[in-house]
Amino acid sequence: MNAIDLLMQDHVRVKDLLSQLAESTERAIKKRTDLLNKLEMELTVHTQLEEAILYPAFKEAGDKEQAIMYYEAKEEHRTVDSLVVPDLKKTDPSQPEFAGRVKVCKELLEHHIEEEESEMFPQAKKLLGKAKLDELGAQMEAMRAEMKKSMSLKAA
Repeated sequence: MNAIDLLMQDHVRVKDLLSQLAESTERAIKKRTDLLNKLEMELTVHTQLEEAILYPAFKEAGDKEQAIMYYEAKEEHRTVDSLVVPDLKKTDPSQPEFAGRVKVCKELLEHHIEEEESEMFPQAKKLLGKAKLDELGAQMEAMRAEMKKSMSLKAA
């Protein structure tokens, strides 16, 4: 599978988890906790695939405009991974504050996904071409399998 298709599938999964989380109630403590853990795992894997494989290839193939897009996307990842998700994990899922933080997380991620899908990914297709995107996709699939294996070992 090519890199863009693989990442877009991730986006569908992340948006689905965010919707489920946003629709959950304060009484659904276990469901909220489970969804948040799944979301964190999906984001961790997805972010690392993008930052280790697609983003560097995109930046290298482009010029200043792509370099700016690269750094902006990395900063959006950092904001969600280092600030938003850790705060959400520390928030009691039975409290109204949790819903507010989920809403902000959802808005940030949906904005990021929209920018990638409408700006970065179409440019990456033009700059990198089908063969390179297929090669990057294969690297991503291998990295994903390795990460999920190591994550499941840690969880066990």
